Amino acid sequence: MSILRLCNRIRINVSPSLTCSSRRLIHSLQFATVKAEEISASHPAQVQNLVQGKWIESGNWNTIPDPLNGDPFIKVSEVDENGIKPFVESLSKCPKHGLHNPFKSPERYLLYGDVSAKAGYMFSLPEVSDFFAKLIQRVSPKSYQQALGEVYVTGKFLENFSGDQVRFLARSFGVPGNHLGQQSHGFRWPYGPVALITPFNFPLEIPVLQLMGALYMGNKPVLKVDSKVCIVMEQMLRLLHACGMPVEDVDFINSDGYTMNKLLLEANPRMTLFTGSSKVADKLAYDLNGRVKLEDAGFDWKILGPDVDEVDYVSWVCDQDAYACSGQKCSAQSLLFIHENWNQTSLLSHLNHLAGRRSLDNLTIGPVLTVTTEAMLDHKNNLLKIPGSKLLWGGEELENHSIPKVYGAIKPTAVFVPLDQILKAEHYELVTKEIFGPFQIVTEYTDKQIPMMLNVLEKMHAHLTAAVVSKDPLFIQEILGKTVNGTTYAGLRARTTGAPQNHWFGPAGDPRGAGIGTPEAIKLVWSCHREVIYDLGPVPHNWQIPPST
Repeated sequence: MSILRLCNRIRINVSPSLTCSSRRLIHSLQFATVKAEEISASHPAQVQNLVQGKWIESGNWNTIPDPLNGDPFIKVSEVDENGIKPFVESLSKCPKHGLHNPFKSPERYLLYGDVSAKAGYMFSLPEVSDFFAKLIQRVSPKSYQQALGEVYVTGKFLENFSGDQVRFLARSFGVPGNHLGQQSHGFRWPYGPVALITPFNFPLEIPVLQLMGALYMGNKPVLKVDSKVCIVMEQMLRLLHACGMPVEDVDFINSDGYTMNKLLLEANPRMTLFTGSSKVADKLAYDLNGRVKLEDAGFDWKILGPDVDEVDYVSWVCDQDAYACSGQKCSAQSLLFIHENWNQTSLLSHLNHLAGRRSLDNLTIGPVLTVTTEAMLDHKNNLLKIPGSKLLWGGEELENHSIPKVYGAIKPTAVFVPLDQILKAEHYELVTKEIFGPFQIVTEYTDKQIPMMLNVLEKMHAHLTAAVVSKDPLFIQEILGKTVNGTTYAGLRARTTGAPQNHWFGPAGDPRGAGIGTPEAIKLVWSCHREVIYDLGPVPHNWQIPPST
């Protein structure tokens, strides 16, 4: 039995128990073309492109170094500027009104509800979730628990949009008109040809959630994932095909940034979703005349309020927020404000201890894929030139590692900078520079310095996640009322990280801002509003042409 025929028998409410023959079939992972544990210099994996329903290879192979030892372990078939024509033609075949919409091919809403149900069920199987978790670990090293968490969120998202939930995204509304026969109806309308560009740090969750949102709403996407991790989405696309997704619905391209930019300019997609650095985001916004949605940089902050409680728990969350995935989360805690009342506790010693127990052996600390060791240590040294600053912990290269120099390898690091120094013009940009690695700034404030702290937040340009750790509703209310961040956690258990499938995740304060994961996010990013006004008559009896106006 093929895995496609197996998937066609799956329903979302099927019991998790399978026959022995079914278990053997699932374990063989017939959709997969690699085994995560075997990818190495002696058994390098290969990644293809997908266009117009066909998997293809180009003559240009980009060899990816193993982030743990530098060995060449993945070969990515990358398209250069001379090879983009099939991708341009594929997008041009999709009309502006999309592959489906409320008036065209509505059965495709049901198709994607079915595909999501089957794919979500597949992710509930230990063999499948383990495969993707280990594949993520190979290309974007993080602890198994962090990698498996990414797989879990992806699977739950697919379950959420099974059955009728896809067509519910396209729910319309009607308003009575001014006379008999007139009604206005609002519809969610696809853009048609669209593009997605996603980063390395969540090689499964970000592209899957955004890609499926694009497809649910009726768009035809071309997907580009960072070449360092693109093998994960190549395997995911093969799983989706096995679960019934039409092979022509998504194009998948591997290329450098220059080639992708050229593709976007020639294909002229109606909308492009970009997740990554602010510099590239701003360039795309300019090149594409604003037809973008962005989830860019996040210099994310956390405030520990005046009411001290649960020091052990708060310390653990702070450590997770700053250093899980080696700090390579757009929601990672970059700036920690500690009220002076916490000085009477063991908070800082706890944080030092928790940071120190992270190890390369279990990947609770690991390679930093976009910032070198030298760059991070230089940043530390520049911060330490600020009057009153000091190194709290870390600030050194990892010991006994074989991580290649093209990547970064430092111990979890924290630098204390006085609050009044942060606000000085000559220091502000340095202190609030995002370092996409295990690096955070710590500062202290008093009750009288709350306005100064809020001024630091007001001056920031990135407003993704934030946390207000307090049980005082008045304190929480004041901070929330004077800040912007699109995903803000408040309360004793508040964190900065965590992008589950059950709530909105995205920035605020920018009309280009994109969300992910929820019905509201999908409708905002992947559809626009279309109003249809029915005016069917009848024309009033004895109507006559009135005077000109």
